[in-house]
Amino acid sequence: MEMIEIESLSKQLGAALLDKSWTVTTAESCTGGGVSQAITAIAGSSSYFDCAFITYSNNAKQQLVNVQSETLEKYGAVSEQTVIEMAQGAVNAANAQVGISVSGVAGPGGGSKDKPVGTVWIAVFIQYLLDEKIIKHSKTQLFCFDGDRNDVRESTVKASLNMAVESILEIK
Repeated sequence: MEMIEIESLSKQLGAALLDKSWTVTTAESCTGGGVSQAITAIAGSSSYFDCAFITYSNNAKQQLVNVQSETLEKYGAVSEQTVIEMAQGAVNAANAQVGISVSGVAGPGGGSKDKPVGTVWIAVFIQYLLDEKIIKHSKTQLFCFDGDRNDVRESTVKASLNMAVESILEIK
């Protein structure tokens, strides 16, 4: 998959959100707010972006976006289970329809045999009301990015914006 530039992806995300009258929030670990920064770099983003959560530590993941301690103990911070809980918790805390979450190992240290530097999990969680029913969609993906810390973080921002755009556009 060819990655489009961050600004273009942010504009696409904004247009998709405006089209549905939805808002987006983020719960970010390894990007430290990079996804939110990309979203809010677009003029008019206040129409679809209210707040976000930088959940760098496990404690922050638990306190701010309700990740369960059992999830962190069993699967670790860099896991599919954790990013799903992060995205759902962010949507609930921000009263948004779309949540983007990222957790990974940006490097240069912190990697392990099972989760080397460049390992990143991304989740997009969408929750909206349709005919008085709550509809939920989620998508997760594991990435193994190359490069230094900045490369991993930039690739994570691009991939997360792309996943969010694709996820929203899949909903008719």
